[in-house]
Amino acid sequence: MADTSAIDDTPTPEEAILRLRGVGKTYGTGELAVHALRDVDIEFHRAELLVLLGASGSGKSTLLNIVGGLDRPSRGSVLLDGVDLATADDGTLTRYRRDSVGFVFQFYNLVPGLTAAENVNLVTEIASDPMPTLEALALVDMEARAHHFPAQLSGGEQQRIAIARAIAKKPRILLCDEPTGALDSKTGVLVLEAIDRANRELGTTTALITHNVATADMAHRVVTISDGRIVDVRRNEQRRRPGEIRW
Repeated sequence: MADTSAIDDTPTPEEAILRLRGVGKTYGTGELAVHALRDVDIEFHRAELLVLLGASGSGKSTLLNIVGGLDRPSRGSVLLDGVDLATADDGTLTRYRRDSVGFVFQFYNLVPGLTAAENVNLVTEIASDPMPTLEALALVDMEARAHHFPAQLSGGEQQRIAIARAIAKKPRILLCDEPTGALDSKTGVLVLEAIDRANRELGTTTALITHNVATADMAHRVVTISDGRIVDVRRNEQRRRPGEIRW
């Protein structure tokens, strides 16, 4: 019998849209210095889904913050379209975050007094070329809940609204930091399915941080980080569907 759990799709072309070279991040000085990242070299490829694994404090979130323009490295370069984001001015970084990056965090950060659609509208109103709000909600199977407030939604539904909000601007890069960390496994799979669908249908380069090793099976590439360094990079020859992942 054929294995129906593997994703039969075309491999992602290895066209790098973002390159990190020699990136380090140090907090504090002297004996109190904390080296969160050490000489990181990594490329983010067009339309790929990348999973970042590592223990708490390994440097995963610091790496995502730098990729997303929320923080600057202490050294090294972050190259996008010939521009080094590590040394770019604040205005350039603001435009990069606004136009090119979507963020999804462990906690949903929805505005309680706004409906699902209105939460997504917060992004579509400032993005340069957004998708229609209901289209973004439909992509995560939440259009039927468009007029519900966060308090009327489950945790998984709120997280899918957060994903819709992040992808509504049609970002080049989607960064997900422990998006299933506050969810049970069944609900977490629904969230992973929404992320996977956005990656496949929009071609958005997606990086997903997780402690959950099983989640790595859905990725094109899996990057393991330890003590601020990349210690392993592997490619999945056969990716698994989120519905086949168990943890």
